[in-house]
Amino acid sequence: MFEKLGELIITISDGIWGAPILILLLGGGFYFLVYSRLAPLRYIGHAIQILSGKYDDPNEAGQLRHYQALSTALAGTVGMGNISGVAVAITMGGPGAIFWMWVSALLGVSTKFFTCSLAVMFRGKDSAGEIQGGPMYYITEGLGKNWKPVAIFFSIMAMIGVSPLFQANQLTQMIRDVLLVPNNIGGSFTTNLVTGIFLAIIVGLVVIGGIKRIGKVTGSLVPTMVVLYSVTVLYIIFSHPAEIIPAFKTIFADAFTGNAVLGGSLGAIIITGVRRAAFSNEAGLGTAPMAHGAAKTNEPIREGLVAMLGPIIDTIVVCTMTALAIIVTDTWIESNADGITLTAHAFDTAIPIYGKYILSVCAIFFSMSTMFAFPYYGVKCLGFVAGVKYQHLYNYIFVLVIIIGAVSNLRVIIGLIDISFALMAFPTVITTILLSPHVKRAAKDYFTRLKAEKL
Repeated sequence: MFEKLGELIITISDGIWGAPILILLLGGGFYFLVYSRLAPLRYIGHAIQILSGKYDDPNEAGQLRHYQALSTALAGTVGMGNISGVAVAITMGGPGAIFWMWVSALLGVSTKFFTCSLAVMFRGKDSAGEIQGGPMYYITEGLGKNWKPVAIFFSIMAMIGVSPLFQANQLTQMIRDVLLVPNNIGGSFTTNLVTGIFLAIIVGLVVIGGIKRIGKVTGSLVPTMVVLYSVTVLYIIFSHPAEIIPAFKTIFADAFTGNAVLGGSLGAIIITGVRRAAFSNEAGLGTAPMAHGAAKTNEPIREGLVAMLGPIIDTIVVCTMTALAIIVTDTWIESNADGITLTAHAFDTAIPIYGKYILSVCAIFFSMSTMFAFPYYGVKCLGFVAGVKYQHLYNYIFVLVIIIGAVSNLRVIIGLIDISFALMAFPTVITTILLSPHVKRAAKDYFTRLKAEKL
C-alpha cells in the first residue's frame, strides 16, 4: 500500500512539473524583470548597503532587522538543497540542469523583489492583532477578502512545503552512510528512527523559542555554515585546476544537447533544473515573503531589494560551487549514489579520510538551520488558516514529521515537496502579477527619493 502511494506521489509530481509550471516560474520572472526595467539588477549595490544595516530603524514596524530577515529566509533556502539538491539535479538531469538552475535563479531575483516588496506593502494583522506579512496576507489585503480561499489554499500547501521531510531524510542518510556504516554501527531502519528522534528533540528545543529567537540563531549560523562550506568546496575545485574550464563547458553543452551518459532529453533537463532551483532558492513559491514581511521597515522596496540577494547567494554562488565539486571529481559519472551521498563521495575523493567528515559538519549546519527557520513559516500559515490560538500546534507536528522524514524514501519525499511547491507557486506568482503595478509605482517613488538624497 505504501509503495503504491509513493509511486502515485512521484507520478503526480512528474506530471505537475510540466509546461504550465515552467511558463509560470520562468515567464513570471521574465515579466517582473522587464516590467521593472531591470531595477533589481541595477540596484544590487544599494541592496548590499541596506543589508549592512545602514538604513535600519528600530522604531519602524516589524519584528526583524533587514539582516535577520534575509538570514531567516536564507536559512530556509541555503540548506540541504545546496548540498544534496544539486546532486539530485545532476543525477536526474545531468550537469546541464545546473545551467537551467542559473537561468531560473536570475529570473528569480526579480520575482523575489516583487513578492517581498508586496509582503511589506500589504501587511495584514492576524487574529491577535499582530502585524504579519506573506502571500496569504498580501493576497487578501491587496486583492480583497474575496481572494481569501486562494490565500488559504496557499497556506495549506505551504505547511506541507516547509515540512522538514527532505532535511531530516538527507541528514539521516548522511549520518548513516558517512558516520555509522563505515564504523560498523549499522544502517538499519532502527538506527534511522533513533537518528530521527534525536534530531526531533534538538529542533523541538529551538523552534518553541519563536521568531525572534530563530532570527538570532539563524543570524549567527548562516554566515558560519556558508563560509565553512565555501572554503572546503573551493579547495576541492581549485585542487583540480585543469578540470574547472571543462566542467563549465560540460554544463553549457549539456544544457542544450542532453547528457549521453544519463540519456536526458532537453525538456527533461530544463524541468529538472527549474525544479531543483525552486527547491533551492524558492523564488516564486512564497516562503521568503513571510520572513521579509516581518522586517522592521516602512519601505517595501527596500526590503524587496534585500530579498532579491537570496537567489544570488543561494543558487548562483553556493549551488554552483557544489556542482563544480561533483563534476571536477568525476563522481557524478563514477558513482551510483544519489543525494548527499554523491556529494560526500566528491568530498571523500578530493579530501581522503577528512572530506566526508567536513561535509558532515556542513550538512548539520545547513539542515538544522533550515529546520529552525521552516517552523516559523508553518506557524504563520496555520495561524492564518485556523487563528493564532492554534498556530503553535504546527511546531509539534513539525517535530513529529522529522521522525517520518528520517525513515522515508528520498524520491517520494522529493515528489511530495515538489507537488506542494508547484501548488504554492501558482497563487503566489499569479497574484503577484496582478499586484505588480503597486510595486512599480512604489519603486519609482523610492528610487526618485534615493537619487534626491545623493544630490
